[in-house]
Amino acid sequence: MSGPPDRPRLEVVEYTDPLCPWAWGSEPVFRRLRAALADRVSWRRVYCVLFDHDDDPPPDPAAETAWYARYVEDICAHTRAPRARRLSRVAASSWPSSLVAKAAERQGDEVAGRVLRRLRESVFVLGEPADTLALAESAVRGVAGLDRMRLAADAASAAVLEAVRADRAEARRPVREVLSVRGGAPHPGTAKETADGGYRYALPTLLVRTPARSRVVPGWRPYEEYASAIEELGTGLLSESVRTAPAEALARYRSLTDPERDLLAHGPWPPADAVRVETGNGPVWLHPEEAAVHPARGGGSPAFP
Repeated sequence: MSGPPDRPRLEVVEYTDPLCPWAWGSEPVFRRLRAALADRVSWRRVYCVLFDHDDDPPPDPAAETAWYARYVEDICAHTRAPRARRLSRVAASSWPSSLVAKAAERQGDEVAGRVLRRLRESVFVLGEPADTLALAESAVRGVAGLDRMRLAADAASAAVLEAVRADRAEARRPVREVLSVRGGAPHPGTAKETADGGYRYALPTLLVRTPARSRVVPGWRPYEEYASAIEELGTGLLSESVRTAPAEALARYRSLTDPERDLLAHGPWPPADAVRVETGNGPVWLHPEEAAVHPARGGGSPAFP
C-alpha cells in the first residue's frame, strides 16, 4: 500500500458472494470506490458461501426458482442492476464460483476482478448460475489476461479450498455492530442467523479498519456512506477524479451497466463500438473485445447459448 508514512495503514474487507443479488447491485458503488482509492489501501474480498453444501434441497425446484426470480427482480428494481430475462434455477452451491474467484486472485487484482464480474454475470445476465466448477470455468472463458489452465489447477487445489473455507468461517464471525442494525432500508445489512444458531455478515458488507480503529458499513448503501467511513479512518485517501471518457471507461471495465456508467463515465453514451446486451432490467454494455468472447454473445461454452 502506497501513501505518506504518517498515514494509518487501512484495510477494506469486502464480505461477498459471486452469486448474491445485493452484491451484484453494489457493483457500481464498489467499482467507483476502488477507483477512488486506487492502490492506496489493501482491499480484500471474503467469500461468504451464500449457497452452502448443507442447504436443504427445495421440495419443488420450479416453485423455488419462480419465487427466487421474483426476489431478484425486486432487488434489481431497488438497485437498478440488470437481471436475467429468465432464471434457469436457484444456484445449488456458491462453492464452485467462490473457488474460481479465489483462485483468480493468484493472477492479480485486475484479472480477479474480471473473473468475479463474469461469475456474477452468469446468473444476473445469462440466468445460468455458475454453480459447478465446469460452469464457473466456462463462464470466465476469454477473460483478458487470464491463464485458464492455471486457474483450473488452482481452483482444484487444497490451498484454494482451505482459503475459501477460511473465508466462510471469517464471514460467520461478524463484528458486534452488525448484529442489530437499524435503518438502511430496503437492505440494512443486519447479520443473518445461520442454521447452527450463529450469525454471518449480510452481503455485501464492508469492514474498514486500521490497526487501531474500524468502521463497518453493512448492506446496500450509497457511495457517500462508504466514503465517510474511509475518510474517518484515513483522511485524504479518496480521489474524486474517477469518471473518464466513455470509451476509456468501457476499455477499462470491459462490461458496464447503466448505473455503473453513470458513476464511472462522463460524456455522450454509448461509445461508437460498444456492444449492447439486453437483459430484463436494462442493458449491459460490452467492450467489443469482451463481446467477442463473452458468453452472452456466444463466445463461451455451449452451456451458455
